[in-house]
Amino acid sequence: MPATPKIQREGWASAKHRAPVYLILAVVGIAILFDGYDLVIYGAVLSNLLEDPTQIGALSPQVAGTLGSWAMVGVMVGALAAGAVGDRLGRRNVFLVAIVWFSIGMAVTSMAQSIVMFGLLRFLTGLGIGVIVATGGAIIAEFAPANRKNLFNAIVYSGVPAGGVMASLMALWFQDSWGWRGLFLFGASPLLFLLPLAYVALPESPRWLITRGRHAQATAVCEKYGLPKDSFLFDPSASSTTTATATQAKSDIEKTGFAGIFSRSYLIGTLLIGAMSFIGLLSTYGLNTWLPKIMQANGASPHDSLYSLLVLNGGAVIGGLFVAWVADKIGAKIVITCTFLLAAVMLAILPQFNTVTPMYLPIALAGIGVLGTQVLVYGLTSNYFGTAQRAAGVAWTAGFGRLGGIFGPAIGGLIIGSGATPSTAFYQFAAVAAVGALCTALIPRSPVDRVLDQGPVPAAAPEKEPVPVAR
Repeated sequence: MPATPKIQREGWASAKHRAPVYLILAVVGIAILFDGYDLVIYGAVLSNLLEDPTQIGALSPQVAGTLGSWAMVGVMVGALAAGAVGDRLGRRNVFLVAIVWFSIGMAVTSMAQSIVMFGLLRFLTGLGIGVIVATGGAIIAEFAPANRKNLFNAIVYSGVPAGGVMASLMALWFQDSWGWRGLFLFGASPLLFLLPLAYVALPESPRWLITRGRHAQATAVCEKYGLPKDSFLFDPSASSTTTATATQAKSDIEKTGFAGIFSRSYLIGTLLIGAMSFIGLLSTYGLNTWLPKIMQANGASPHDSLYSLLVLNGGAVIGGLFVAWVADKIGAKIVITCTFLLAAVMLAILPQFNTVTPMYLPIALAGIGVLGTQVLVYGLTSNYFGTAQRAAGVAWTAGFGRLGGIFGPAIGGLIIGSGATPSTAFYQFAAVAAVGALCTALIPRSPVDRVLDQGPVPAAAPEKEPVPVAR
């Protein structure tokens, strides 16, 4: 039955097309939710670990801080590793393995008996999280309707702060009865419910299958899940080209993985996207770590300083979804540039206030510009790279960005430790956001778009011999 005008306006080819895509969105979103859970649950149980040396050993604050970074390092390494294999092995297989890896990592961590073992297991668990973060962006980019890619990415990656909220609530409600080991064991629950759901609901990407020459499988997936063949079975590398620039671009978008994203056509864009992500996460983790301290130095009470953190993250979640909707209308690049500038302006004017209450609005707007921007970064990345490089591109963005997450708290500590005034701290974070806007504005046009300008042609016809559907 032909699609209704309403469905066409909404980006759906048919009613059958809508249901599986929403299910894929749910699978990826839940996985990212547990990413947020993992990253926050350590902080939620840290006080008990510090107070009770019988758990994993006597922890000093310095050692505890180092342990907290091991998971982040694992996420960075895992994300980069996903880029090396995700474009070769497929989205589905890598994502399923990552769910298993992460879940088992959380379960085994709950049994750790020493500081060394706990830190090692946090690192290993982080590897799985990094793969989920990197591969999830590629999956959403390849299944989301064209007019909702940024919104879908925003929904999925909002799972990180939402998972943090879940971790905080779980610790509040169950830490006394379950202990920290029970809370970590809960983090392994995706193995029981998410893995079976993902196995059934998550198909292999037809776009990825096309790049591997598996046309019959791609066609079978489209037919089974109601995916429109005219968009899912198109391979940009099959386009005709006429100019030397387009010919180079065509050659580069055929390259797989990191070889593709660091090819001549992609190199400048890859470096600027990495810098954009690095600056975004540096600001995100730096402000989340030090904003309460800066606010207290500016005269806020400890209670009010914690409220500032809530306002910062609340603005990010709500505002992030709104700017994602706008990005689907006018493009992610211009929106990210503007939100970075918004953050720079808001952080720069904060020192002008003498009381706390008027500061909440600029803090919320800064949250949109810094934290909320991050949900768009993955959407921009996913759409910038071609299918053959998409997993590597998202992995590069996530992995290099996590370096910012590692350095952000340390740089903030250097600023505060130097005796800088609150005004100076806000101005420095504002300057970082301004640099982020510049990096984003300088990102060149995607090589994929340059190839498409030369006149795309349909991908080669599928093989006549049927093959099993790739789930």
